[in-house]
Amino acid sequence: MISLEEIKPQYLTNDRGEKMAVVIAMADFQALLEDIEDLAAVADRREEPAISHEDFKAALKRDGFL
Repeated sequence: MISLEEIKPQYLTNDRGEKMAVVIAMADFQALLEDIEDLAAVADRREEPAISHEDFKAALKRDGFL
């Protein structure tokens, strides 16, 4: 996950010095979007039952992925 220190945001301010917008590098923006998508997937799957690693490997082998 990307941290604020890594992003190094620049702020656009109004004439009173209030922060109005943020400018970040495109690569940082894309990394943030990926983090948000990952977190959304975790939230969507929170209620799914867990399976053991062994059962997961067995299912992959059964389905021809391993």
